Amino acid sequence: MKINWKVRLKHKPFLVGAFALLLLIIQQIGVLFGYDTTIYNERVTELFNTVLAFLVLIGVVVDPTTSGTSDSEQALTYHKPKDDE
Repeated sequence: MKINWKVRLKHKPFLVGAFALLLLIIQQIGVLFGYDTTIYNERVTELFNTVLAFLVLIGVVVDPTTSGTSDSEQALTYHKPKDDE
């Protein structure tokens, strides 16, 4: 798998998703070691986690080689993943 990390690390949605993923992982590790990670109450914590999960989703599934969150014109014409060979 080839990943152009220079492009990904300059892509804002990817960075937002990576940061949200990091927060979720820290929270889960805290729970694992017995720390109470409840923000205000259970519902607020669940809402916070849902927002973070959504940010992770859009940060991971976007095409970092284009601006915004849309796929490139070339990628929109694919019927299957492009084979690099």
